Amino acid sequence: MKLRIGIVGTGWFGLMHAEKLAARGDVEVRAFCGTSEDKAAAAALPYRDARGYSSVHRMLEEQELDAVYICVPPFAHGEIEEALIERAIPFLVEKPIGMTSELPAKLLSRIQEHGLITSVGYHFRYMDGTQRAMELLQERTLAMALGYWMGSMPKIGWWRKMEGSGGQFVEQTTHIVDLLRYVAGEITEVYAAFGERVVAGSNEGVTVPDVGTVTLKLASGAVATISNTCAIPAGDRAGLHLYTNRGVLELSHSGLVSLEPGVKTEYANRTNPYETENEAFLHAVRTGDASLIRSSYEDAYRTHLVTLAANQSAQTGLPVKINQP
Repeated sequence: MKLRIGIVGTGWFGLMHAEKLAARGDVEVRAFCGTSEDKAAAAALPYRDARGYSSVHRMLEEQELDAVYICVPPFAHGEIEEALIERAIPFLVEKPIGMTSELPAKLLSRIQEHGLITSVGYHFRYMDGTQRAMELLQERTLAMALGYWMGSMPKIGWWRKMEGSGGQFVEQTTHIVDLLRYVAGEITEVYAAFGERVVAGSNEGVTVPDVGTVTLKLASGAVATISNTCAIPAGDRAGLHLYTNRGVLELSHSGLVSLEPGVKTEYANRTNPYETENEAFLHAVRTGDASLIRSSYEDAYRTHLVTLAANQSAQTGLPVKINQP
């Protein structure tokens, strides 16, 4: 029997997931929920028998769904997850999982109470290059890491305000924080410096910093820095470099480059990480076996705490210790 899937959110992520899910033979996209019924109906139009809704509660009342994808802005979390938990419907939610620590902590408690299957969209974990890097790190000692997320500011109103997105480190660079945690272990302390250099002065209503650097201490004793900017018009890039006793491992969207004395080895990402992420989640929904999911809600909450701590440090000018659950 085909899994019946609902999607909350009609932006790029919601439509991307719908397209990839519909390409599978074991899934039916049955419903979309958006900020208006017109938007949801337009998103549902390409999918046979799919319907559009402006209320998640009405969608869940009228549709028998096996799982739901949540693809909404950071400020829009809470009611959607509560409704799904109440009905014991597994969900995959795109990062970040909220704006504060309190709401995700409350949701996590209820998820654990119900034993609900969840997945969070940290797709860097599903890259072939990431898996190869983890294998190589088993034979090496990590000394330090350098992460980066460099680009321009999205032309979205909510993204440009701290109360809408939480800023770039929370909304985008969280991918690099999570990748660092995944390959190198837990983060115990952060110190951040953010600034407003370009965008705020040339765009009205912008309240997010457009540059920032965060120093991180890891439980292993390794140290890392992660920098980001949303101020540059060209030269976009994101990745994580791992400096070890054998050389450097460079992770990016394209794969992994391993640099050792006199030797350069490249490992391309041959599979689509979003498709691998979907396969892991849908397998769990179908069988109850969540072992293939690489980022549960509980794990993503730990990454979320690090990004919030960076915001706190930048605001206070003081280091912040991470109290992991």
